[in-house]
Amino acid sequence: MERFFATCPRGLELLLVEELRRLQAEKVHAVGGGVQFGGEFSLCYRVNLESRLASRVLWQVATERYRNEEDVYRTAYGLPWSDWFNPERTIRVDVSATKSPLTSLNFVTLRIKDAVCDKIRWLSSRRPSVETREPDIPIQGHLTDREFTLYLDTTGEPLFKRGKRIAAGAAPLRENLAAGILCLAGWEPGMPLLDPMCGSGTFLLEAAQLALDIAPGLDRHFAFEKFNNFDQRGWRELSRQSTARQKPKSFFSIYGSDLSGAVLKAARANLMAAGLEKVVDLKQADVLEISAPAKEGVIVTNPPYGVRLGEQQALAEFYPKLGDALKKNFSGWRAYILSADMRLPKLIRLAASKRTPLFNGALECRLFEYKMVEGGMRKKKPEG
Repeated sequence: MERFFATCPRGLELLLVEELRRLQAEKVHAVGGGVQFGGEFSLCYRVNLESRLASRVLWQVATERYRNEEDVYRTAYGLPWSDWFNPERTIRVDVSATKSPLTSLNFVTLRIKDAVCDKIRWLSSRRPSVETREPDIPIQGHLTDREFTLYLDTTGEPLFKRGKRIAAGAAPLRENLAAGILCLAGWEPGMPLLDPMCGSGTFLLEAAQLALDIAPGLDRHFAFEKFNNFDQRGWRELSRQSTARQKPKSFFSIYGSDLSGAVLKAARANLMAAGLEKVVDLKQADVLEISAPAKEGVIVTNPPYGVRLGEQQALAEFYPKLGDALKKNFSGWRAYILSADMRLPKLIRLAASKRTPLFNGALECRLFEYKMVEGGMRKKKPEG
């Protein structure tokens, strides 16, 4: 059994555990920022193809105790690198650490790179080149206080870069985080879904792909295709089965709107580029004035948040109006608002039934859940 580690946005680890089990992963265990799991090597093909929540799938090739950089070098040098990829492939080494006693991760990175290149040159008289931007073979090392683990990255370009979004806003929402929020919201295809501040349409794209059962990893390439053990026939068959499973493209009660015509144009362009324009209903509208498209449903949205003082003041005026609009126009709906602005719950003046910490990249956010019950959501102002 091979060992793998799938990274994901912090806050989605337990959801990723469930997803990996559905993909037949074994010995699944969540840790901060990802999930450890096991299975046949071909499982990494399936996870890269099908996972909506993972960011990368790392193949664990070594775990050893260490005391210094030379221990790390010896562990890396002892691995059969030439069995895994040819010297013509380019490499890049990245190292992360948790409570490591070693003071320079740059030096550790250099020693791993030297070990890989020295071993391959000793075996083949050729040395792989280092490519920092788009390497064929990304290598990752991780140090704890006592153990050193080496991984080959089977993914390459991160999985949240679906390739479906040709236009993005200033602070784009990562696609796998959007997919995770749809899971946290309990949304399933067939339920009415609305993003009333849809921006470039990330929630809409993820919901449409989920509704049609489109694997997020189709029509892209992965680092595992450059490994010596790549099973091209098996990969083609896996992709063929996934494509055959897709549902016909039709409207799925997924609605998006935005006040900005330019922003809506970008969302429409993204949907058209993905061939999903028939699945989603888009219109230009003010979230403070829009009416519910169905009696019940789910709202998911990532409203703007202020960086400059003027923006903060404008949002301080906007949030109470948003709370009023949700209460007035969306009785019977559940609203899920992702925000890095921790003033939102106080200013929107609605009682959040749940607050889930999440990270969009390095940006800490909260997902606030509001159940829009007639007459029961408004927080009372203190008397006097």
